[in-house]
Amino acid sequence: MSVTVETTAIPGLLVCRLDVHGDNRGWFKENWQRATMVAAGLPDFQPVQNNMSFNATRGTTRGIHAEPWDKLVSSAQGRYFGAWVDLREGESYGTVVTLEVDESIAVFVPRGVGNSYQTLTDNVTYSYLVNDHWSADKIDSYAYVNLADPTLAIAWPIPLEQAELSDKDRAHPLLADAKRVARPRVLILGAHGQLGRALVELYPDAAQADIDSLDLTDPAQVDAWPWSDFGVVINAAAFTNVDAAETPDGRIAAWKANATAPATLAKLALAHRFTLVHVSTDYVFDGTHEIWREDDDLAPLSVYGQSKAAGDLAVSVVPHHYIVRTSWVVGQGKNFIATMESLAAKGVSPAVVDDQTGRLTHTATLAGAIRHLLETNAPYGLYNCTDGGEAVTWADVAQAVYVRSGRAATDVSRVSTAEYYAGKENIAPRPAHSLLDLTKLEATGYQTETYPLGT
Repeated sequence: MSVTVETTAIPGLLVCRLDVHGDNRGWFKENWQRATMVAAGLPDFQPVQNNMSFNATRGTTRGIHAEPWDKLVSSAQGRYFGAWVDLREGESYGTVVTLEVDESIAVFVPRGVGNSYQTLTDNVTYSYLVNDHWSADKIDSYAYVNLADPTLAIAWPIPLEQAELSDKDRAHPLLADAKRVARPRVLILGAHGQLGRALVELYPDAAQADIDSLDLTDPAQVDAWPWSDFGVVINAAAFTNVDAAETPDGRIAAWKANATAPATLAKLALAHRFTLVHVSTDYVFDGTHEIWREDDDLAPLSVYGQSKAAGDLAVSVVPHHYIVRTSWVVGQGKNFIATMESLAAKGVSPAVVDDQTGRLTHTATLAGAIRHLLETNAPYGLYNCTDGGEAVTWADVAQAVYVRSGRAATDVSRVSTAEYYAGKENIAPRPAHSLLDLTKLEATGYQTETYPLGT
């Protein structure tokens, strides 16, 4: 099967040209072939219902309707003139695209774009494949515009006064009075954490939630949340106290936040078709390699790492997902650099481990990578993300902070992990090597920044 996909003046409205194979018996075509069409550029929109509309006479005209789902429209029989109007709020509101459609053409119509057609022959069978089940409860979320609106100036082949229309379609409002369909929003979970704050700076209009406003382990709260309003959900929430996760209560809390909550989000993403972005960690590895790639086997040493690995696996089943794996995160809030700055100011001379290697990840780097993946429509899947530069140890970072704070590097003593934690209880094992390979992320065009050490 050969398929070509063409863009149009309406963002997301795509024209798909199909192979039609004919002989003395008639013709055959593959009207929906997921693998080929997605490879050609059509969204993997997960259709669940196929409808047919038979139109007996030439000039039958229907629309203009924008329903709360995506659809692939085509002709199962006959020719029609299609007209589409963008009814989504934004710069493209009111943009019109028209096209004559026969059996060799299908058109992908994104949610919020008004759809209409006029038959050019008798006996036209109009087909539309949709990714949500029709329900009378959803009619209130439709948007409509009048077929004869002079602002749209649609050049109907058959004048509307000579066409067959329903009274309801004739009564639709003009564009100036039509309902504007809200574009799917971004939801940031864990918005008050280090990464969440950086994401809010990049997405100031995003909806925000944390455990106080949305507990993903509470079915009642999950059911009450308007998930269909969102096109992207970024999960920046996690239980990150790795040592507390080794305690009985902490183990439960870690698994709820890091495994159960992402599994819930995965189910919701499948049901509501939003893109799910989830943040992973170097702790899903055992630290036995000097550098880690995205396809390396999971081998977590700690409860925290095990719970995060479970969350990663749950999210990986979502067709539209990005898992961004990172390490040693620093940003606004409590983190290693802030702790060292505080100790330096107080005159403390700490001991810091020097046998764990990796890279810092500033939240600006991580948030920027997430936005880059989303805005460039990078292939879905797992990406490593840290700052650039060579691998360092925690002691290297601490000494750099001390020097920047006006203290001597020798005010920080270097010790092994075993020495540092000797005699302490409920200590989570740390991976000795946390350096993440950035090749896959850089191949998408994102270049991570190398910050001066200790900043």
